[in-house]
Amino acid sequence: MEADLASRIAAHPSYRKLKSTRSTFGWWLTLAGMLAYYGFILLVAFDKPLLAQKIGGGVTTLGMPLGVSVIVFTIIITWIYIRRANSEFDVLTEDIKKEVLK
Repeated sequence: MEADLASRIAAHPSYRKLKSTRSTFGWWLTLAGMLAYYGFILLVAFDKPLLAQKIGGGVTTLGMPLGVSVIVFTIIITWIYIRRANSEFDVLTEDIKKEVLK
């Protein structure tokens, strides 16, 4: 019974669309996160003088806000994925389950 249900779900055109859309969206967000993270790491490795530049009149360097921005960017793209998953992907999943269980 469960193998039959799994094969009906896998064969459903809406499931294929959901799987493709979710995967593509996830890869784009992964790429954005990796570019931000590895970009920062490459700056640390190859352009330390840029990151060591002081901003304002205090002791804060450019590296600190850039590092914090990488963390904030990661939180934002995670929120974007969760928001889309809860609104779009979960609705499509429920629709597929209703259609397959008829």
